[in-house]
Amino acid sequence: MERFSKLESWVSQSSLLFRATWWFAMYYNLAVLAIFAFLFSAVAGRIERSVISGPMIFIAFGLISGPLVLGILDINVDAVQLRVVADLALALVLFIDAANADLSLLKKFSHIPGRMLLIGLPMTIALGAIIGWMFFPQMPFFELCILSTMLAATDAALGKGVVSNKSVPARLREGLNAESGLNDGLCVPVLFLFIALAVNSQTEGTSLALTLFIKEIGIGAVVGLGLTGVGAAIVKYCYFKGWFTSIWLQIPVIALAFSCFAVAQTLHGSGYIAAFVGGLLFGKLAKKDTHELVLSSEGFAELIVMLTWVIFGAAVVGQVWLGISLDVLVYSLLSLTIIRIIPIVISLHGTDESWEHKLFLGWFGPRGLASIVFLLIAIDNPLTSESILIDVVVCTVTLCVVTHGISANLWANRLARQSQQACKKNL
Repeated sequence: MERFSKLESWVSQSSLLFRATWWFAMYYNLAVLAIFAFLFSAVAGRIERSVISGPMIFIAFGLISGPLVLGILDINVDAVQLRVVADLALALVLFIDAANADLSLLKKFSHIPGRMLLIGLPMTIALGAIIGWMFFPQMPFFELCILSTMLAATDAALGKGVVSNKSVPARLREGLNAESGLNDGLCVPVLFLFIALAVNSQTEGTSLALTLFIKEIGIGAVVGLGLTGVGAAIVKYCYFKGWFTSIWLQIPVIALAFSCFAVAQTLHGSGYIAAFVGGLLFGKLAKKDTHELVLSSEGFAELIVMLTWVIFGAAVVGQVWLGISLDVLVYSLLSLTIIRIIPIVISLHGTDESWEHKLFLGWFGPRGLASIVFLLIAIDNPLTSESILIDVVVCTVTLCVVTHGISANLWANRLARQSQQACKKNL
């Protein structure tokens, strides 16, 4: 009995020690992240005007402070936890960007995102799979299609210096914003199609994919429109009644964005489509009050995005880049350039856009949060080329963060100078 008593005492002490260690690590990590967020917020305006973007700094901070370098941060997250954080960040960014969109301008120049989505996107996926076969001939065909689909997803947040820069022609900004918002949702059923074909038989996979396509797009759109329509009506009624306080007025946009995403996902629809469509409707209904209602939620979105990139840098980037092969690096560079740019240039053939504008639209299709989420979805299935998928996506996303971050303000300023020169000539 005495030995059992000692064993129980030891187990109890060990449990207390484990909990104490866990609590210490949690608060220690929180302290490091909070101090970093405070310092970055103080200089964010200066950084936005430079060739260094926020995501570049976030990933670099995560990598340097992570276990591979200084060991200041000790972040242990699994794929599910990283996906949840990335999902929430992406949903909120999509909702906010859509709400801020100029619908009248988007309607006038809808041919730009329309061509990029209906012609450019399928061509990008096809070209990515073909070139992928040249670099990774050992990969099964449908897994090559999975890889190209993951890298076809775009993320306007990485090119925010372009999308939010008023110096860039409005039609280009709104076109990129709309393409990015709808691109993620459209790629989801395509991704599930190729996963189904890779894991199951072709007949079963095709049947499943058709069902998923209808559910993903249809349910996502209905949920986004329905929840936002009801939510906007409630906000409007309560606002005029004076029932909102200045503090709680900052919450509806965040709550609506998460509601659209979560409800659509629960019903097996596309949460990304729901968030983007919901944001479009919210901006249309809120009209001139959109900026006031959305402004506070933008800060919260930036905080979640920052956390996602720091975790990505600390827990993923370093470990993957240590084993990157030359084939992976070259394919990633091609994914950033010809695999994306050639289809976009072809899709815009016959429009009035100049060659530079076509190249501009093709270049600023960065891979970011959506590609990470798609990777986490894919590797949750029994795929034979999991390591290649991880290496290529992480390598491509990292290169995107750097190259698009550096080039965003430089190219935007060039377009601004061209616009000013054109105005002077007209005068």
